[in-house]
Amino acid sequence: EGLIEFYDSFRDMFEFFCKNTTIHGTIRLVCSDSNRMKTAFWTLLLLASFGMLYWQFALMFSQYWAYPVVLTMSMHSEPKMFPAITICNLDPYRFELVSEHLVQLDHMAEESIAFLYGINTSASLFHMNEKNIRIKDLSRIGNLSRSSFKLSQNFSLLRMSDHNNRSGKKHSSVGFRLCNATGGNCFYKTYSSGMDAILEWYRFHYMNIMSQLPVIVNISDHEEQIEDMVYSCQYDGEPCRPSDYVHFHHPVFGSCYTFNSKGTDPFWTATKPGIPYGLSLILRAEQKDHIPLLSTVAGVKVMIHNHNQTPFLEHEGFDIRPGIATIIGIQQDEVNRLGGNYGKCTTNGNDVNVKLLYNNSYTLQACLHSCFQHIMIRKCGCGYYYYPLPPGAEYCNYNKQPAWGHCFYQLYNRLRNHHLNCFDQCPKPCRESLYKVSAGTAKWPSAKSQDWIRQALRHQNGYNSTSNRLDIAKVTIFYQQLNYESVNESPLLSENLLLSSMGSQWSLWFGSSVLSVVEMFELLIDTLVLSLVFCYQRFRSKKT
Repeated sequence: EGLIEFYDSFRDMFEFFCKNTTIHGTIRLVCSDSNRMKTAFWTLLLLASFGMLYWQFALMFSQYWAYPVVLTMSMHSEPKMFPAITICNLDPYRFELVSEHLVQLDHMAEESIAFLYGINTSASLFHMNEKNIRIKDLSRIGNLSRSSFKLSQNFSLLRMSDHNNRSGKKHSSVGFRLCNATGGNCFYKTYSSGMDAILEWYRFHYMNIMSQLPVIVNISDHEEQIEDMVYSCQYDGEPCRPSDYVHFHHPVFGSCYTFNSKGTDPFWTATKPGIPYGLSLILRAEQKDHIPLLSTVAGVKVMIHNHNQTPFLEHEGFDIRPGIATIIGIQQDEVNRLGGNYGKCTTNGNDVNVKLLYNNSYTLQACLHSCFQHIMIRKCGCGYYYYPLPPGAEYCNYNKQPAWGHCFYQLYNRLRNHHLNCFDQCPKPCRESLYKVSAGTAKWPSAKSQDWIRQALRHQNGYNSTSNRLDIAKVTIFYQQLNYESVNESPLLSENLLLSSMGSQWSLWFGSSVLSVVEMFELLIDTLVLSLVFCYQRFRSKKT
């Protein structure tokens, strides 16, 4: 009895609890025991309060386990690094190793255009200014144009007509037929625009031709240098240096250069906003017409992106017109996601199940492309030409895999409709920087200044052109302001807030505190101990 307080009965224990507990209302259960109506009323009231309390607790925990987030926005102002800028001349190379096949493809395109529209385009339209690019250190491979590869005639462009049920009018579409390996399950890859159909048909054959080239081709050392595309480059009033850019070739957008790709050089630190402190470029924007049916746009492709990030020019960026001065103001936003139970995101991509095929930092597009390439290699037996290859794989070629086009277009449609699990396997980055862009344009150079500007470019850069302002462009990219918005996710209901809400509800319904909860646990323990004591006493009495 020195350790445990015994009671003569459960009634004595309950009466002691009601008279001494800090829970409001319980004393009315014993002080009004002579009035059964009041006792019943307060009993029902206390039980209802308990029910409401735990109903509120259930709502709180269901909301907490849903892990909702709230967005908080904050402004920061500090010197920061200028973003990476990628420019492309929209003029893909004609590689000498596959030049004969490209000429054959151009003739096939001429015949298809003549068949569809009755336009007799001469061969000079396609390759009058043709200049093939010779790749070094590939003499051992020989001439791939004389290899066993042959252009397939099984994918001819066709015009198909269908009826519009609403208007009763006939509408024609243009496309080409694709079948599986057994020649069945055929479907037509059609477009309402004949121009889109011809471009896609040409690109489909082009991928098969380019698959003949080696996977690793170093074309950065050929005779074309950055001076052939960038006549002038200045950042913050200082001339750019040769170490400030990285060169690569895109199969559709041509020769590309990325400025400030790593983001580690203090030279590219932005200390002031405004046009004079940005990146100013004078670019050659002429179209050499290497492969006109692959790239139908004349000008320059520009993309603003993060450092160590692969520029996906087919998804982002914008085109700069020749003869135009374009001023681009950028504003940075930073997004920080919680991840974990609050959302699906990744810090650096190491916890993603998809093996990235790009050597740069993790992005959603890089993961989606890698995921699609892995699935295509597994389903179709070869890889898509515009995406990198994993070790041991090869690019698709309809001489080796006649049905790869049928497989590819069906997989790509499933990807676009979110029927592949790539979007489930590829989370967004937990932290990423986004750039909002605003642009303005004006004619450049003007009619009165074009003569001396062209003369200055001719003496300094060997510029030689007779066109009237249609082969050069000026681009200025600058920070509109150095302060940036940071959007951060935070838990809507954290552990501290959950406990605080539970305490508020407990105080609302019973006017008590945490110690009152301890008193209830003490009552349960006393009830358990007293039950054991009574059972033991009854057992001893029966035995005696």
